[in-house]
Amino acid sequence: MHLFTALKNLAAPTEVQAHCDLPCGVYDPAQARIEAESVKAIVTKYHDSDDEAFKTRALLIKEERSDLVKHHLWVLWTDYFKPPHFEKYPHLHQLFNEATKLAGGGGGTKASLDVAVAQQLLDKIAEIDTIFWETKQA
Repeated sequence: MHLFTALKNLAAPTEVQAHCDLPCGVYDPAQARIEAESVKAIVTKYHDSDDEAFKTRALLIKEERSDLVKHHLWVLWTDYFKPPHFEKYPHLHQLFNEATKLAGGGGGTKASLDVAVAQQLLDKIAEIDTIFWETKQA
């Protein structure tokens, strides 16, 4: 019985909690913002060019950058922000949903050549950034 009890205790799950999976300081909305700024600049340059080869390259790079925006937003959404943040900022899930859709296809920057859509994405990221830095002060 003694060996069985010892093995049972070794296998018992231990509940732990941590704010983030890596030391704080590795998350920052700036990564998403930089990529979104690139997307907006690419769209502007696309419209200013008559070179079809340049435009083709611009489209490919814009789509890659849009995917990177989504990636960086998802990391913040799923890894940095925790239930207390969503309780304090009840619109945060909706904000992330809108931002990632603005970076995606179906009307987002991945599929769009509209500078206004790129600016809307930057505006959403700015809202996320404001909340992010408020949570860092807490």
